[in-house]
Amino acid sequence: MSTSSHSMPGTTQERIGWRSLQLPLGLTPTTLALTAIVILAAVLRFANIDAIGQSNTYYTAAIESMLQSWHNFFFVAAEPGGSVSIDKPPVGLWLEAISAYFLGVSGFAVVLPQILSGIGSVLLVFYLVRRWFGNAAGLLAALTLAVTPVAIAVERNNTPDASLIFTLLLATWAFIRATETRRLRFLVLGAVLVGIGFNIKMMQALLPLPAFYALYFFGSEQGWWRKIVHLGLATLVLIPVALSWAVIVDLTPADQRPYVGSSENNSALNLIIGYNGIQRLVGNGPGGSGAPRANNPTGDDGLTPPATTDPNAQAPFAPGDDGQFPDGGNRPAGGFGGPGGAGGSFGTGNPGVLRLFQSGLAAQVSWLLPFGLIMIVAMAASVAWWKPQTNLHRGLILWGGWLLTCAVFFSIAGFFHQYYLAMLGAPLAAIVAMGLTWLWRLHAAYPIRAAALLLVAAGVTLAFQVYAVGMYQALGWWVALPIVLAVLGLGLLLIGLRRNLGSIPRLSFALLTAALLTIPTVWSGFTTAYADTSGAMTQAYGGTGARGGFRGGPGSTFPGAPTTSTGNTPTDGGQPMDGGMGRDSVNSALLEYLQANTQDTKYLVVVPSSNQGSQYVLATGRPVLYAGGFSGGDPVIDGEDLAQLVADGEVRYVLWGGMGGRGNTGSSITSYLQSSCTVVDQAGLGLTTSTTAQTNDGRGFGGPDRASTLYQCGA
Repeated sequence: MSTSSHSMPGTTQERIGWRSLQLPLGLTPTTLALTAIVILAAVLRFANIDAIGQSNTYYTAAIESMLQSWHNFFFVAAEPGGSVSIDKPPVGLWLEAISAYFLGVSGFAVVLPQILSGIGSVLLVFYLVRRWFGNAAGLLAALTLAVTPVAIAVERNNTPDASLIFTLLLATWAFIRATETRRLRFLVLGAVLVGIGFNIKMMQALLPLPAFYALYFFGSEQGWWRKIVHLGLATLVLIPVALSWAVIVDLTPADQRPYVGSSENNSALNLIIGYNGIQRLVGNGPGGSGAPRANNPTGDDGLTPPATTDPNAQAPFAPGDDGQFPDGGNRPAGGFGGPGGAGGSFGTGNPGVLRLFQSGLAAQVSWLLPFGLIMIVAMAASVAWWKPQTNLHRGLILWGGWLLTCAVFFSIAGFFHQYYLAMLGAPLAAIVAMGLTWLWRLHAAYPIRAAALLLVAAGVTLAFQVYAVGMYQALGWWVALPIVLAVLGLGLLLIGLRRNLGSIPRLSFALLTAALLTIPTVWSGFTTAYADTSGAMTQAYGGTGARGGFRGGPGSTFPGAPTTSTGNTPTDGGQPMDGGMGRDSVNSALLEYLQANTQDTKYLVVVPSSNQGSQYVLATGRPVLYAGGFSGGDPVIDGEDLAQLVADGEVRYVLWGGMGGRGNTGSSITSYLQSSCTVVDQAGLGLTTSTTAQTNDGRGFGGPDRASTLYQCGA
């Protein structure tokens, strides 16, 4: 379908100015600029890579497990014994396993596919935006995504969000082609790609689907009924692709596969609908406003204590003895979220129209969100929606629809984590680029109107950026730089309105664009240098007022950087707490003891959850049975199952206490341990000397309930 009659200045039909200048070796300024952007993106994602350690050890231990058998690979078993699966579908983890197969299991190997996906997304956004709005817009979109802080945080972690976003951008290309060519095969391809995305992160993959369908329905020039039929056929393809893995899992007898982690009834379909579906919206789970889940009352970090009826219990999110909040998240003082800026147990702020601008979420992706929202309104008001679709129409439907759908969802959702906001990165980058390109076009015909809109949009955005930096207690001399650039740009813009001075309007737009991108770029540098992206709660840098979620040390050079190290593993008397199951270290004495005494058993040890066991999987490559799955709430085994494993000679040692003993299954294990097993002499193992299994008393973290007891069962 031809779109040249409706093309904006700067579209691919234009071949004027510096962008089409030919350089040696066939290079163009656009190619050089894109190369520089990709290099910047790579530096922000690869620099300081050693700081990620083993990344999210829950997933990294699963990769170790998946490489040990095809069975574990297909079912994404969380540990080599295949007792329980990861609480996500497999495709993203399959990519990480392939990387680790060639490079060996390490933090770098499992994060590499995410980094490459992020860089690939930068290139895809350039191509997709350039397609309708020209090289300059494509470069602006690529640069904006490259310096989006939450994108960097996600891509420096082995959570599969980066792979999902890359897959959805491939789907975006397919839906664009379907709209332009009116060919069903591209529409079906887009549906297949969304289905693959569903098998990376389940329901999250469906957030841009309304925008994709709306693009084809309103943007494709063909009969309405034909478009309805085509979309129906695409949906009939999408559903089986999306549900294919889950159906296979559920059709496999339960005793021939792992327990489906974080599900309520050992069903992958239940996991889709419940924990990774409805509960994310209504909050009937960790961090939400609804009732706690019965089987898995903790969140993706596995740290939230279960609900307690003890009237003397400490608030779950009070800081522990180590001075840190249990979620390890950024909790800056001040901001819309009230003291601590939290509001919501994972620092996601209070639901409402200002949620994305509260201190819990603002640092992730909101730096340019005011500009994007203002531009959506302004551009939507400028087009005649009853006339044939133009590139601007389609861009607003696609990128504006994607952005607004995600913004609304995350403004009202009851249970999600800060890094989920990476879903806003690509559409926001596209809208920012579209808005600046549209303002430049408007300036040629209506300079005063364009100047006024740019002044309002840039002024509001810069004011929010400076306010947010202050909200995160990170103000420094560098904050003056975007202000200076904005003042210079505005001055030149006003001069250009009064007289025709050639390139001055172009220079003023460039200065204002640089002003808008300065603070996000610096914040991205902070994220690379200081943000703790190594664990389950990866997020952008949280400022010097954060309780956690950052690294740093004496000699930090970035302005506003922390000056003391927070560390990753709380210690008690020189030994990691939780029975030595700290996130980034193992109890070497305990490990040596277990290795020496379990060579004839299948499992190295039984532990309450992956939080206590994943490091031991990585240290030994051996099965470590997570009795409660990811965070202790799954009924993977009960006391009767444990007794049978002991009788069969598969288990000899159980490390229990702390967060163990939760629910009926945990209580039955505790009863079995106390009645049928003996406490191992704790001397020299870095464990407590308690002779009884300790259960969580609702006190939060850092107290006595962190201790663990090693039991020997059977001969």
